[in-house]
Amino acid sequence: TYGYVLASANQLEKAIIVFRLNTLGFPKDANTFDSLGEAYKENGQHELAIINYEKALELDPESKTAKEMLAELRALN
Repeated sequence: TYGYVLASANQLEKAIIVFRLNTLGFPKDANTFDSLGEAYKENGQHELAIINYEKALELDPESKTAKEMLAELRALN
């Protein structure tokens, strides 16, 4: 939640730090990588966003959000 508070306040670098810590604390939770991917995407770091959405999809192969974001990001590259 705190990561999203930071992201909505346009403090994306801080949000990324929070989301990265979350992936370390919960490395088997696809949502943590999805959130980090979203923050990287919003920060214009598309390659890092792709890496994290891929990890989210690896952990949850049914993730509609990860599939959609990967398609969107790959179309940009």
